[in-house]
Amino acid sequence: MAEKLNFEVGDIVKLKKPHPCGSQEWEILRVGADFRLKCMGCGHQVMVARKLVEKNARGLRKPESSR
Repeated sequence: MAEKLNFEVGDIVKLKKPHPCGSQEWEILRVGADFRLKCMGCGHQVMVARKLVEKNARGLRKPESSR
């Protein structure tokens, strides 16, 4: 089994399918049973079940420290 990703608020997660705006990267705003994600392309926010995020995550990176 693949290693578990450690999701934290502020991290950038790359998902399998792109958002309709074209971006595949999402900023994590809330972590719990559901995640609140903000599209890095258009700023749209969605609530997604943790299970779906874990299943469809293709990468995780920490935000740049210049924020």
